[in-house]
Amino acid sequence: MSEAAGIPKEGKYIYGIIRHSGPIEFGPIGIGVRSDRVYGINYKDVTAVVSNSPVIQYEARRVNMTTHEKVLEEVMKQFTVLPVRFSTISEYDDDSGLLNILAKEYKKFDDLLLKMDGKKELGLKVLAHEAPLYESIIEKYDEIKTLRGKLINLPVDKTHYQRMKIGEMVAEALKKETGNYKNMIMDVLTPLSDDQKINDNYGEMMILNAAFLIKNTVEPDFDKAVTDLDEKYGKLMTFKYVGTLPPYNFVNLVIQTKGV
Repeated sequence: MSEAAGIPKEGKYIYGIIRHSGPIEFGPIGIGVRSDRVYGINYKDVTAVVSNSPVIQYEARRVNMTTHEKVLEEVMKQFTVLPVRFSTISEYDDDSGLLNILAKEYKKFDDLLLKMDGKKELGLKVLAHEAPLYESIIEKYDEIKTLRGKLINLPVDKTHYQRMKIGEMVAEALKKETGNYKNMIMDVLTPLSDDQKINDNYGEMMILNAAFLIKNTVEPDFDKAVTDLDEKYGKLMTFKYVGTLPPYNFVNLVIQTKGV
């Protein structure tokens, strides 16, 4: 490396860990402008999926994050994968650093691969349709419906307080109803999954933002359950269903590369 010239040293970018023995190649799909070849470095029956890379901190920009994810998606066509945190780079320009990491962490990787074998992550976001949901609340809650009926033909400027009261009542009912729908959806899907992670919602119209860890053999049943929910509640909400994801929500694999 020429530090004076500002040229970073070469290392190995680590995408994930798989169960595999022997050489394996995934093509020139690596992160960065060079599109380095992605290949495996293996110790016993555990393999790190890597590409050559300068030792830099990759910015969490869309292009970099997408490339990282696309490599994992390619690997997942053949293997269960343990995703490694974005921009994890070994500072060794040969395979020795990765071999040391694999040997040192073999038991941890082996245990996680056993736990995740034959499983995948599925994502589900459920968003309410604003107007239909509000109308369903007004029909369901008699107090709101009655008060609204009394005000509907009265001047707005003379019913300000009452309209504010209706707004508060609707907001409280909305919170209750979205919570009920969330619990109902989880009651249907939880028995079909090995684990679940409920993530933060964004916006008051989001009912659920969840990830499910499921066995591959159960995926048709899970798909049907989501389809049935969509058919039943599709007038009130949209189901955004994403399948076959790396198990980001269930594996938080941080690999220490310094000094290894």
